[in-house]
Amino acid sequence: MRDITQAVVLCGGLGTRLRPLTNSVPKPMVEINKKPFLWYLLLKLSSPPNNIKKFLLLTGYLKETIENYFRDGKQFGWEISYSSGPSYWDTGRRIWEANEHLDEQFVLCYSDNFAQVNLDKLYQIWKNNSSSITLLITKKKIGNVMINDHNKIILYSKERKADYQYVELGFMICSKNEIFKQFQIIENSPNISFSEILENISLDNQLSGSIINDPYHSIGDLKRLEKTRKYFQKKRILLLDRDGVINVKAPRGKYITSWDNFTFIQDTIEALKKLSLYDFKFIIVSNQAGIATGEVDITDLEEIHDNMTAFLKTKGIKILDIFVSKDHWKSQSFRRKPNPGMFFEVSQKYLLRLDETFYIGDDPRDCQAARNASCGSILIGDNIDKTKCNPDYYASRLTDLLPIILEKFKDKEINHSNC
Repeated sequence: MRDITQAVVLCGGLGTRLRPLTNSVPKPMVEINKKPFLWYLLLKLSSPPNNIKKFLLLTGYLKETIENYFRDGKQFGWEISYSSGPSYWDTGRRIWEANEHLDEQFVLCYSDNFAQVNLDKLYQIWKNNSSSITLLITKKKIGNVMINDHNKIILYSKERKADYQYVELGFMICSKNEIFKQFQIIENSPNISFSEILENISLDNQLSGSIINDPYHSIGDLKRLEKTRKYFQKKRILLLDRDGVINVKAPRGKYITSWDNFTFIQDTIEALKKLSLYDFKFIIVSNQAGIATGEVDITDLEEIHDNMTAFLKTKGIKILDIFVSKDHWKSQSFRRKPNPGMFFEVSQKYLLRLDETFYIGDDPRDCQAARNASCGSILIGDNIDKTKCNPDYYASRLTDLLPIILEKFKDKEINHSNC
């Protein structure tokens, strides 16, 4: 069980790449839809399954702006304290100066990246590898991390390199004792970048990594800030399975092979019609292994989807897109549910926060796929063993869950730009 309760956030930089915005506010306080970016970061860390409520903010440039907004954190249900220093301090110096405020193990975060971090998974790799630090990392053509098959980081570089295939995202679990050992070794300590500590620890084989596949978002520069603002815009988009949700399933082991044997589930149509009145849009995420087995022709599948979306359009139901895994059920493809690959493709294309929407399915594997993507899950149907997946909500019919869905989205501003 994870017993780490403190998150430490580096908030002291000048944010020069965000000027002129950062002429008057520090980078973490740049506005995202009427909230500072730092608020979204702390909310993510404090929400399930992370449940961190104690924060230490390492402030510097325009520190009063951060402290005046967040104060002691009580208004948000958090406990916030501060360690402050001049803006010219490097990241290593800020951690050094915060020594007496640090727990023995803590989560360390940069204040310009947002990712769907799961601290329990990060902690498990940290513990299993007996690492000094475990980083959240993702694939990148030019990165700063090399990793082996056992989540051990072979090399960490302060600079980006073409042959380093991962990049760290600024979320990590740290051992205070091991970090401060590095200050005794590295020349010019403590006036160093924290990346120098990471590089040194990797040379001691004490750095490990947890890979995340969901797209991350940053406010590192003006271009990325604009994309991040779109990501955080509230969207009324629901993800749907096809067979068993929109249409009646074929018998077990069989497939819907043509439009002639495609039958809509009327209760779902009624539910989608009502949701459409509240500006909901829909994306279908479906396994169709019949393509790989040769039982379904790709042309027939396209005809089914063309006719399906055309019919739903006549009912006022907008299908934004359809994502299909054509992989064989034995393939272990990352795109095939219960793996989450298609969900991440949706998030990338539509800048959709998966943790703020639902995937509606009729099979425990649908819930598993949603959970693997940090997406909410709704299970509909009869005689389903819910213990295999523990959906967020369950009902025999989708119409029974309309009040819950509407309640969950009621305070969300509607954004039409990605629809």
